[in-house]
Amino acid sequence: MPQTLANLSGQRVLVTRPAHQSAEQIRLLTDRGATALPLPMLSIRPIDETDPRYQSIKAQIMNLDEYRVIICVSPNAAQLAIDWIDEYWPQLPIGIEWLAIGGKTEAMLKAAGIPATRPTEGFNSEAMLTMPTLTDLDNAKVLILRGDGGRTTLAEALSDRGAHVEYANLYDRSCPCYEDALIQSSIYQSSLTSILITSGEALDNFVTVARGRQQKFSINSLLSLYLVVPSERIADKARTIGFTTITVAQGPDDESMINALTPANDSEANA
Repeated sequence: MPQTLANLSGQRVLVTRPAHQSAEQIRLLTDRGATALPLPMLSIRPIDETDPRYQSIKAQIMNLDEYRVIICVSPNAAQLAIDWIDEYWPQLPIGIEWLAIGGKTEAMLKAAGIPATRPTEGFNSEAMLTMPTLTDLDNAKVLILRGDGGRTTLAEALSDRGAHVEYANLYDRSCPCYEDALIQSSIYQSSLTSILITSGEALDNFVTVARGRQQKFSINSLLSLYLVVPSERIADKARTIGFTTITVAQGPDDESMINALTPANDSEANA
């Protein structure tokens, strides 16, 4: 029997994904009766030819065949990597193990003809490190495709296992800057019931944004809202900030995040 989708009527949900990645989440929320309120908490800027880092990335892409393992850590990295590869590799180099963190990243690479695999369970660096491909790496060259900054857990662990690890930082991430009037109307005057946050960086940015450009707003009224996050690590960060009603979704994908909203319609959950 097909799964019965929870009716989310009456919920007003803050969608914080980057603008170019939020359409599906907004559609799923709307289909289930919720009101989606988009306010991105992460800005993505691809590295272009005007950036001093461009030539270094170009050299790494042109030398892909030198790497034994290439790891793509996000859908943003996947899409940009596909664009780079299409530019410089009419045929994909052979002999590379392509790995992806997360199902969406894996699907994007496979759709482009790149034979990626992902951990059977989990969607983070810790899950990636359990993959058999990454156990014997003595002197192996590993390339991690990602955005500038972020966690270093994966690279550090692979280096400890004997790999020579490089980053190809394909894009910059930054905290969006909004006018206080927009923050007030979108966050404080919108009768929010829930917030969807898919990364620790997005959570930090949300707290920064919610305080306003002049730090004029108190976030205390937000800390009891129903917060959905994709991992215990991010949940712990949210608890440290002061959030009190936190649910950990089964993953960072749109369906898992929205399925985790189900209890928010329960009167006991909102009591």
